[in-house]
Formats: sequence, C-alpha cells, structure tokens
Amino acid sequence: MRQNPSFAMTDVAELRRLVDLNPWATLVSHTDEGLVASHYVVLLDEDHDDLTIVGHVGKPDDLIHGLGERELLVVIQGPHGYVSPGWYGDVPSVPTWNFTAVHLAGVPEILDADENLRVLDRLVARFEAGMPEPRLMWERPNDAAFIERLERGTVGFRLTPTRVAAKRKLSQNKPVDVVQTVIDGLRGEGAHRNPALAAEMERALRTRAEAGATA
Repeated sequence: MRQNPSFAMTDVAELRRLVDLNPWATLVSHTDEGLVASHYVVLLDEDHDDLTIVGHVGKPDDLIHGLGERELLVVIQGPHGYVSPGWYGDVPSVPTWNFTAVHLAGVPEILDADENLRVLDRLVARFEAGMPEPRLMWERPNDAAFIERLERGTVGFRLTPTRVAAKRKLSQNKPVDVVQTVIDGLRGEGAHRNPALAAEMERALRTRAEAGATA
C-alpha cells in the first residue's frame, strides 16, 4: 500500500477500532502456485491489547494458504467511497476515492480444538447479539456432536502481526471548509450518499482540529 505520511495511521487504539468495526477481512498468501486470497471474519484477540487477531478458515483453505507455515496478509477495509470533484468548488479537480484500510501481516499460530471452539463461540455471540432472539452456538437445536463436527471442518488461528500498514485517506490535504462540503455531500441524498464514510471524515476532522489546538 503506497504510503503518504499525512494519510498514515499509527495510533493502535484507532487501528483496533477499525478492525473491530470492520471484521470482514481478505486473507492473502503467496504460494508456489502464486497468490491466493480468501475472505473470512476476524476478531481482535480479547486477551491482548495490541493488534493481535483471531479467526478461522474452512478446510482446505488452511492447506491452500499454508496456514501457520508462511506469512499471511490480512486486509481490513473500512468505510470508503467516491468523492465528486463538484464538492471541491470552482477549482481544477478530479474525482477521488476516500478510504480507510489496515494491513496486518505475520505468520499465524494455529489454534488447538478448544481454542478454536472458544473463538467460534465468541464469533457467533458477537453477531447474534443484535438479533431479537439470539441463537448462540451451544443452544438447541445444536448439540455437542454437531458443534464438534463444525469445529473439525475449520482451522482456527491467531495472528500477532509483525508488519502493520494502515492508511486513512479522508481529504486531510484539503481545507477544512472543503472537507466539510465533502462530508455534507456524503450525508446528502445523492447517488454517492455514504454516511459511514462521512462519519469517518468527521472523526478525522476532529482529530485535525485537536492537533491544531495543541500545536
């Protein structure tokens, strides 16, 4: 990922927030046959306060990726979307795409069956929490035999990244009034309405203001 110092993200708390809010990840490995990619949910490891993540793949993706044997790149993509040059005012400009992204790379540790079950259980609980009648993993009609078969079809992993690259391109190189116009455009009712991206831009704008106040 090409870096620009003004767009780089280094604050671990902010990176953790983005990973937590955007758990659907792309897993990329380099194999003898070339690059391979898969898509799975990952979660922050609740036993760590860094960028360690846990997740699982379905078999045979573990073999396809050489999981636990070589480096794995996990790509987290946050809010992103189109920015019209019309929002910049009457100045020479072209369209762009604003986005947030986190890249975590390292050799993952393979989880044993008990740890994998705990991660799977936590995964279900995380996303069922918003349902009116949550169906947790160990609740009926599921039984122990069903859950054990489920676990045997997956491989859990823990990744403590040895390389991290993160970028937040949210019009930070534009004047504050222009950034606010872009935010208003993203919150509007047009073809490129994007409240999630607008919220990220507002967050970045607040950080910018706070940095200016303390400079």
